[in-house]
Amino acid sequence: MFFFPLSDDNTSKTKPYVCYALIVICCFIFLWQNALPTNLYQDAIYNFGVVPAALLGDQQGPINPYLTIFSSMFMHGGWMHLIGNMVFLWIFGDNIEDSMGHKKFLFFYLICGIFAAYLQALINPESTIPMIGASGAIAGILGAYLILHPKANINVLFWIIIFITVVKVPAFIVLSVWIISQFFGSTGGVAYFAHIGGFIAGALLIYFFKYPHIELFQEGNTNSFESSNLNLDGFFKKRKQRDFMQEFIDTANKKDKN
Repeated sequence: MFFFPLSDDNTSKTKPYVCYALIVICCFIFLWQNALPTNLYQDAIYNFGVVPAALLGDQQGPINPYLTIFSSMFMHGGWMHLIGNMVFLWIFGDNIEDSMGHKKFLFFYLICGIFAAYLQALINPESTIPMIGASGAIAGILGAYLILHPKANINVLFWIIIFITVVKVPAFIVLSVWIISQFFGSTGGVAYFAHIGGFIAGALLIYFFKYPHIELFQEGNTNSFESSNLNLDGFFKKRKQRDFMQEFIDTANKKDKN
């Protein structure tokens, strides 16, 4: 069985410009990485990735190890690594950015990435294997989403042999499955503890970063566990339509108040 989140039913009131910028930067740097010759590609990973032995130990590197915490967040090890991270950032990031504003969201994102890097480094401080990827910072977004919108529905693609459908699944189930999988996944060179560290940081920090009027543990907007045929174009069009209608209603309300 294969399942993958496609979108959520939780619209935002503002444009997630920081999310857009992060996605563009990550994609641009990934393309730059892949344009490098093989030897320079490996050098870039080791130079700009977080090496625990350098961050917490005495190993020397060409770049200050503290700076690599930030540079590593914008690098990825392959197409699936990049696509998976960017899809999750696209789905969940807009609501978190909406809950705190653009500037605070950027700081929130980076702080979650810092927590993620340090937890992974503390688990194996003598490791000389570089860590790269936005996964830790994005895990912080997932932790924050779980606290703010646990009952928001996520359109999840389910693929079982020849059976393909899309089901609305509450966010707390989708994200709980994700975080539990991190505790049982320990192979393949994936920095699972970075994911866990970022997730915990996001869940804890959202209370201090969100606007005061934003409530925790909000209710969902649609009915859960409804299924439909796969229609990606329909999901995106529907979301755009809701965004347009919301902007129209907000504009009309402002005119009435004036």
